[in-house]
Amino acid sequence: MEFVSGYRDEFLDFAALLFGWFRKFAAERGAAGSSLEGRWRQLEAQIRRLPQDPALWVLHVLPNRSVGISLGQGAEPGPGLGLGAARFLGDEPPLHLRDLSPYVSFVSLEEGEEEEEGEEEEENGEEEGAGLEKVDREEAGEPVPASRESPQEANPPRETEEAAQLAGGGEDGCREDKAEDEAGPERRKGRRSEAAPLHLSCLLLVTDEHGTILGIDLLMDGTQGSAGKASGTENLAPRAYALLCHSMACPMGSGDPRKPRQLTVGDAQLHRDLQSLVPRLGVKLAKAPMRTWGPRPGFTFASLRARTCHVCHRHSFEVKLTPCPQCSAVLYCGEACLRADWRRCPDDVSHRFWCPRLATFMERAGELATLPFTYAAEVTSETFNKEAFLASRGLTRGYWTQLSMLIPGPGTPRHPRGSAPALSLLLSGDPYQLLQGDGPALMPPVPPDPPRGLFGSWQDYYTWRGLGLDSPMAVLLTYPLTVYYVITHLVPQSFPELNIQNKQSLKIHVVEAGKEFDLVMVFWELLVLLPHVALELQFVGDGLPLDSDQQHFTLQRDGPEVSVRPGSGVSARLSSSTKEKGGRRDLQIKVSARPYHLLQGPKPDLVIGFNSGFGLKDTWLSSLPRLQSLRVPAFFTESSEYGCVMDDQTMAVATGGGTSPPRPNPFRSPFRLRAADNCMP
Repeated sequence: MEFVSGYRDEFLDFAALLFGWFRKFAAERGAAGSSLEGRWRQLEAQIRRLPQDPALWVLHVLPNRSVGISLGQGAEPGPGLGLGAARFLGDEPPLHLRDLSPYVSFVSLEEGEEEEEGEEEEENGEEEGAGLEKVDREEAGEPVPASRESPQEANPPRETEEAAQLAGGGEDGCREDKAEDEAGPERRKGRRSEAAPLHLSCLLLVTDEHGTILGIDLLMDGTQGSAGKASGTENLAPRAYALLCHSMACPMGSGDPRKPRQLTVGDAQLHRDLQSLVPRLGVKLAKAPMRTWGPRPGFTFASLRARTCHVCHRHSFEVKLTPCPQCSAVLYCGEACLRADWRRCPDDVSHRFWCPRLATFMERAGELATLPFTYAAEVTSETFNKEAFLASRGLTRGYWTQLSMLIPGPGTPRHPRGSAPALSLLLSGDPYQLLQGDGPALMPPVPPDPPRGLFGSWQDYYTWRGLGLDSPMAVLLTYPLTVYYVITHLVPQSFPELNIQNKQSLKIHVVEAGKEFDLVMVFWELLVLLPHVALELQFVGDGLPLDSDQQHFTLQRDGPEVSVRPGSGVSARLSSSTKEKGGRRDLQIKVSARPYHLLQGPKPDLVIGFNSGFGLKDTWLSSLPRLQSLRVPAFFTESSEYGCVMDDQTMAVATGGGTSPPRPNPFRSPFRLRAADNCMP
């Protein structure tokens, strides 16, 4: 598919942005050297003439002792840490974070560091202990005086220059990196090897007070001292000053070049070192260093990202991007890339072929943004900041983290996805526990009487359910409400002979399920909406965790206890706060971690797929004929009308058939999916 927005993990676009900016910064810094002369001296006069940003800027100093970066056999020279840019932005970019696992992964260094500390404490005594205390206090956000360093821990200039070459991603840097790894085993008492993880000892980060990232610098192990030792900041001033200059002249986040009205620094030593330098830029330095993580309690990194050219993938901080003058859908850096895309072969992949269609899709923007919620204008705009929206409402735990770029770090205690013990621990008798935020309960009690009519809009459902239009629950409830709408509206309209509304039980296959299974408890709402139906949901897809394959558990609507039934999976008896009229109905959950065409068993009553993307996986070429042979209703959602057209083309290739004309889902998520290289709604 030409456009993968809506299918690609947001974190990958975010990582591509970070590494792209870092490559550019490292290349320019390497050309000027690590001193204040050269390139950075010339920038000072330009920066003094820049307009002033009314927002406060923050220079964060983040030492890292616990996370290492492991490069696989397929890693290639490229941005920053040896990962080629093609892995992020090439002709076949990865769609999920797990797709990068053969090339790069994050590993925990804590176990190895504890062993080393134990050995070195015998040699260094109390002096080493003081260094470790400094790191711990800095991680807590408290600036402290710099500790003493032994000659072996100090930063020789040669190592700083080598690290800069490594960061730039050049061939020399990669050879030096390899030499560092080869020398590592001797320094680390034989425990490291060529495949040992790289250690990012310190991260310099420039943000504004709202969390927008403006610049980043990565200090590899050997630049700031060995891993596990104190990350002193005595030699950081030239590097931090260069980072500040580049962040003002070429800000990573949205907006034109600018300088802050005031800058605060998250490290006491670095704050002192910058006192004589920052005023050269016409920027006021705060009187004291910052003592906490961010300048305000609700500080969070903004999800606003720089856009990219659809053809050459250069970011908006490198070139000026403009949409196609005819369709306004696709972003280009200039006439050359627009012409190249216009003349692509074969013709059906060229922009000349797609331009009038994309113009039609763009006309849907107003219709798709028409929602009853009080926050609709914010979440459907092109400048929607999802991370800030979630954080400002305390939606930072449970299922809400599935919507965020927050990911668990290595070594973080967590429950295995979809495993029976995790369900037993997490349910605790409340089916809506994982839908809650940090504030008061988001889901009101279940109404005592079942619905008297069918709901066809968020407005009608919210009114019956007792939800205010300022509630963000629609973002999670889009999944069960879409299933409900298919059962109560679309199947009766398209297949009236099936009489699906009068069935006492329904078997539904959710195909290519990944995120939907991670949010499995949201489907409890189907029991509230369809109290007369016994439902069986079978999640199918090769993206599901293998350890969940063939799992089977039951959600029941009376009693708070949870029990495990041998041989049949987990049975969770959950309280819905009311006694159901007309007898109890259960929700059966089954899991099959395999492509749909390899699934064995009785055929379902209904097949549903969320954001399916037929053109993104070859397995659809086998699964679609299987679906056609079952002769059961099958409905799919997509994140854009472009995705619907691509589905129809793939269906024609796989089966010779087609799909029905697409229509807007009345229970769509209100959150707009912001793409990097296009503006499609």
